Amino acid sequence: MARISRNDPDGRAAVDTARPGGGTGRRDPAASADPTAAGGPDRRRRRAVAAVLAGVLVLTSGSAPLLPAALNRVTSIAFSIEAGGHRPGWSGGSIPYSWGGGHDAAPGPSYGTCQGYTGRIRPCPATTTLGLDCSGLARWVYHLAYGRDVLGPGNTDDHVRRLTRVPADQARPGDLVFYGKVGKRTVKTHHVGIYVGGGEMVNALRTGTEVRIDPVTAVKGLAGYFRYLPPLGPEATPRIGAVDRPALRDRPDALPLR
Repeated sequence: MARISRNDPDGRAAVDTARPGGGTGRRDPAASADPTAAGGPDRRRRRAVAAVLAGVLVLTSGSAPLLPAALNRVTSIAFSIEAGGHRPGWSGGSIPYSWGGGHDAAPGPSYGTCQGYTGRIRPCPATTTLGLDCSGLARWVYHLAYGRDVLGPGNTDDHVRRLTRVPADQARPGDLVFYGKVGKRTVKTHHVGIYVGGGEMVNALRTGTEVRIDPVTAVKGLAGYFRYLPPLGPEATPRIGAVDRPALRDRPDALPLR
């Protein structure tokens, strides 16, 4: 398995945004300056946080509603993965970014694709790198938390359409934070992270990095926070949320692993 160095050689590589797991276009390198040096607590503390998080997050004050238990699991799992913990489909250790990684039939780290690759690291390392892209990470974490592939295949545009927007002041650890534009009729996103509170997210940022914690401001174009609301019954239709769009369907122009 080929592994990628943690940082791009010049520390300013553009975010891989035309990837199978993201949207289209390429971001300005200056839009994503590497914030690793200020990337929050060390991994040992995050392992401890992950171990107790499920119990802590359900404690709320006043009339604030209890958080859904699944959001607690999402956050705990995201911290554990970022800290290199063992999970089904991964033996442990840091998970590298791989363009298109995480989009096999089953969620989890996988080899990526070089189709549509726009990263600065050349030649494209995705087909020899076992890892995840941004939406591949979100898909896998949510699969582990909910026990099924609730986000399903597709890129960030497909995933956000299966979620419900929540106001920024109501965002909770475990929600997903998307970047790009999400309107009533137009969806064009390029990145997603797992919000873990305190203005931070666990995410797979770009080729040359590993799954890590970044400030939500590390990527420009924040579109908002979104939450998965499970169907009320086995026959219920998945929630579409704030996005007004046609029924999900296969797109003949989509990349094979999008």
